[in-house]
Amino acid sequence: MTVRLDLPREAGSVPTVRRLLRSTLAVLRVDHEAQDDLEIAITEACSNVVRHATGAEMFEVCLDVAENRCSIDVRDNGPGFDPDQVGPAGTASESGRGLELIKALGENVRMHSVPRSGSLIHFEKSFA
Repeated sequence: MTVRLDLPREAGSVPTVRRLLRSTLAVLRVDHEAQDDLEIAITEACSNVVRHATGAEMFEVCLDVAENRCSIDVRDNGPGFDPDQVGPAGTASESGRGLELIKALGENVRMHSVPRSGSLIHFEKSFA
């Protein structure tokens, strides 16, 4: 099943995406640990868009759920960021902790960003 959403860049979009993901994974009887990991990761990815994608009015979330894995893309057309310049976990900076969580909870995590053209965060999770 693939679901693609175009959402307004506002705080209310984050719980909407989270509920959709949770409902989809529950219907497919995905184990609770994988559900929790994906829910945290998608919350962080969408929250980053809401906080940092200045100038973007909308953002896109694509959920691709198969029998044994879920793939998620969160894309915006904001100012972009340099993934190498975001502070790693364990530093005093609050910046970058969400991205570190996504890396810790997801698999095949990719972040692509182009200045003034937007960003893509892709992550996957396998489950039994």
